[in-house]
Amino acid sequence: MKRRDWIRFTSCGLLTTFLALKYSPSSSAQNNTGVTIQWLGHSAFVFSNPQAKILVNPFTPLGCTAGYPKPNPEVEVVMISSRLLDEGSAAGLPNNPQLMVEPGVYQVKAIEFQGIKTFHDREGGRRFGDNVAWKWTQGGLKILHLGGIASPIDIEQRILMGSPDVLFVPVGGSAKAYNAQEAIAAIKALNPKVVFPTQYLTDAAEPGKCDLTRVDEFLELAKQEEDMGIKIIQGNQTTIKPQDLPPKGTLIRVFSN
Repeated sequence: MKRRDWIRFTSCGLLTTFLALKYSPSSSAQNNTGVTIQWLGHSAFVFSNPQAKILVNPFTPLGCTAGYPKPNPEVEVVMISSRLLDEGSAAGLPNNPQLMVEPGVYQVKAIEFQGIKTFHDREGGRRFGDNVAWKWTQGGLKILHLGGIASPIDIEQRILMGSPDVLFVPVGGSAKAYNAQEAIAAIKALNPKVVFPTQYLTDAAEPGKCDLTRVDEFLELAKQEEDMGIKIIQGNQTTIKPQDLPPKGTLIRVFSN
């Protein structure tokens, strides 16, 4: 598939179009320092290393995210999977970060990002529209964040996504995202080394205002898979380096809060 020569950046509401330089291996050389991953709740994460500080899917605190602080870190790059309030509330972030909102190939901070179009429902996008899965390499790790995907991964999407080292996949179900069974199927299709479940019911949800299930159902299914292990991480932050990746199988990592 031919790379796009045009990239589009949105900087907190201001849309500017630039002519992009073609991707070159020298400009994308990655070190192996790894990445520090901080969970802000739901599907919002900060990815930090000396190369860049990246925020994915900031939200407005309501419903399933009512009890979380509004994500407001100083970062250089922001990616959102949709315009829904639980994963697309990027207005007002400090430091005027560059915001990526649509499928395509982008290059920022010597990192190539790829947004891959999927659907946010099981009806071809007719209810909740498109979802953008984000793929990039940082600190020597191939990262794939599936956002709020609800549709099966087709062959073309599978080719674009590749085999990530670290995968972020929704597991809590509802009409807008994968349930536990669908998440397990996606993991088997993509064969990642490490998986972080996202978008599940937590104590931060407003009572009666969140239709997600807890992560437990997903973990119970993962326990039944011979090649999947589970590790609970104390707190909401961890660092992963390439040498930390399991030599075989998939390690499910879950933050304790």
